[in-house]
Amino acid sequence: MNKPVRQPKRKKLIQVNILFSMLLSLIISVSLNNLLIYFVYQAGTGMDWLKKAFPYFITPFFLLVFTITFFGLTRRIVKDLMTLERGLQMITEGDLNHRVPVHRQDELGRVAYNINQMTERLQLQIAKERENERSKMELITGISHDLRTPLTSIIGYIELLRTKSFQDQEEYTRFVQNTYNKSIHLKKLLDDLFEYTRLNSIDTRQNVHRIDLFQLLKQLLFEFEPIAHDNAIHIIKDIGSSPVLIFVDSDKIARAIDNLLMNALKYSVKPGAIHVRMITDPKQAAIEVENRGIPLTREQQEKLFERFYKVDHSRSSEGIQTGAGLGLSIARNIAERHGGTLTLDHVNDVFTFRLTIPIKDRDALLESEMQNL
Repeated sequence: MNKPVRQPKRKKLIQVNILFSMLLSLIISVSLNNLLIYFVYQAGTGMDWLKKAFPYFITPFFLLVFTITFFGLTRRIVKDLMTLERGLQMITEGDLNHRVPVHRQDELGRVAYNINQMTERLQLQIAKERENERSKMELITGISHDLRTPLTSIIGYIELLRTKSFQDQEEYTRFVQNTYNKSIHLKKLLDDLFEYTRLNSIDTRQNVHRIDLFQLLKQLLFEFEPIAHDNAIHIIKDIGSSPVLIFVDSDKIARAIDNLLMNALKYSVKPGAIHVRMITDPKQAAIEVENRGIPLTREQQEKLFERFYKVDHSRSSEGIQTGAGLGLSIARNIAERHGGTLTLDHVNDVFTFRLTIPIKDRDALLESEMQNL
């Protein structure tokens, strides 16, 4: 892509330039006309035939000199107009990398600048549409892959049960339990997908009301601790004891926090610990979820919040089924819809996810939501 040019300043008008060219052409034509008259009537003594024919010659001579002089003085304008026309022709033929040179500081310069601006915006719009199309294809591919795996397992177990291909009651119970587990996994994948598409819908509205963020986090940790205990993970809490009153959509914030906790549980070194902290000030509340895990490469870290991105399966816990790779993307989307952020601080094998939520009143939060839409 060519380097964008500066917008020309309004220094002079093209009308003034043309008027100046006309006046100068007129002066030159009149001057040469007068010189010719002087030469004929003063130096042409004895040439009566010339004096008789001269009146028929003087007017065409004046027009010829005026035309040649005017064309010469306006040649630059004509040349720039032709350059502008060729540039427009190239752009209309599909060469969006072409930029019209801007060397003037008048209307033609501003026209060339606006054409370049229009072309650049069109190029960016096309690139954005292509990126959206690529994202849609990735979305379809990701959905197909992640839903097919548990669905295939469910069909396989049901087929075994339908044909009574089990040896005893114990194996029958195991098949039924595995079918149930895969069904729950499939439901979770569909829930994640539904939540993601709903959050990205322009019609989505938040159910904003005043809650105590401390009590919400305390309740989520209470429900999470048994799951963590079953996976050899100890929860270390540093969330204070004071109420933190804030206007948010409690269901969505709970979903974001739960996604962070489950992500830490999946990728923690086991046995291990997950540190949960809440830090507040008059402007915002921050929830940090910290765990130890296998270090990521820079490329993996940069892609961690992308939808459907999942790190190597070898990092995941064998006892926890993998999701669709939407958890962190959903959590970041929820944070941004509340005017907050979700960031990752990764140092060696320590991962610290920080969810910040501004402490706003209801009107300010709704205004922030409209800006995100």
